[in-house]
Amino acid sequence: MNRRSDGFSARTLLSLFVLAWATAISLAAAGGRPGTAQPSETGATGAKSTPAQPGATAPSAQASDYVGAATCITCHDSEGKSLGRTLHGHAQNPRTPAATGQSCETCHGPGKAHVDGGGDKEKIKRFSAMPARDISDTCVTCHNRGVHTQWKGSPHDSRNLSCTTCHSVHDPKSEKAQLKAATEIETCATCHKPQAMKVRRTQHMPISEGKMSCTSCHNPHGSTNVKQLKVGNWVNESCVSCHTEKRGPFLWEHAAGRESCITCHDPHGSSNDRMLVAKPPMLCQRCHIGTRHPSTIYDGKNVTALATASNRIYGRGCVNCHSNIHGSNHPSGSAFQR
Repeated sequence: MNRRSDGFSARTLLSLFVLAWATAISLAAAGGRPGTAQPSETGATGAKSTPAQPGATAPSAQASDYVGAATCITCHDSEGKSLGRTLHGHAQNPRTPAATGQSCETCHGPGKAHVDGGGDKEKIKRFSAMPARDISDTCVTCHNRGVHTQWKGSPHDSRNLSCTTCHSVHDPKSEKAQLKAATEIETCATCHKPQAMKVRRTQHMPISEGKMSCTSCHNPHGSTNVKQLKVGNWVNESCVSCHTEKRGPFLWEHAAGRESCITCHDPHGSSNDRMLVAKPPMLCQRCHIGTRHPSTIYDGKNVTALATASNRIYGRGCVNCHSNIHGSNHPSGSAFQR
């Protein structure tokens, strides 16, 4: 047999390897003898014992604190019936209180102490006596996804409003969202009266016609945009989500429009055409004073005297000529005339 360069044959090396492997198996078997076995975790019955976790509470002890909806409605029958007519009372949705088996106690907490105390009001969670932050904390244990994600620290939350300021669990008046008022605009108008009255002006968003609502633009539960706007991170991103033709980019941009759409428009409603905050050309002259056109075109003789009246005070004013006022992509469109 050929020998390796180190003087050993391949057969010799193979024999040594087999011998070492057999010795290792023997030592491993010796470690498993009864005299050297490690202490077992099994008890007298041979079943492996599981150490109790510190701080763990037996499920039966937790369940014993709940009395069930049947006990609650013996006194609170009207509340139980009203809850059954809402989404909270529908067990088809596995996330509802009715589906959890705890029903009333999902929100009000375990009721055993309340029952044993003869209906002691201090031994149950009463939302009418709770701080606004604690009320909302109860609601967001379930309503913590989707549009509710930004509630913590939102303007409504920081102003000490709670979920029950707008919503009613037992006695909702609206068709959806369980609002205290019949419609969304009525709910918002309880605080935002100026904005609600603007919707009634001649030029307004189609809210009263039922085509839009306050939540078409705003998320009352919080957002990353100003004024709790749903889309984007500034006003224009919210507006161009519908008015896409005004998005741009433009070769020639109108600085006022680029800064904010509400520089010229009132999004809630206006008495002027196209929901402008003022009538043109007075609106335009708020910025364009004495540039190219005389700044005195609105004095008495140019407004009241027919013979000397300026043609820039009629019709749409400045937009009669500067028609592409939101921006222009024409090489010669610096004045927004084309």
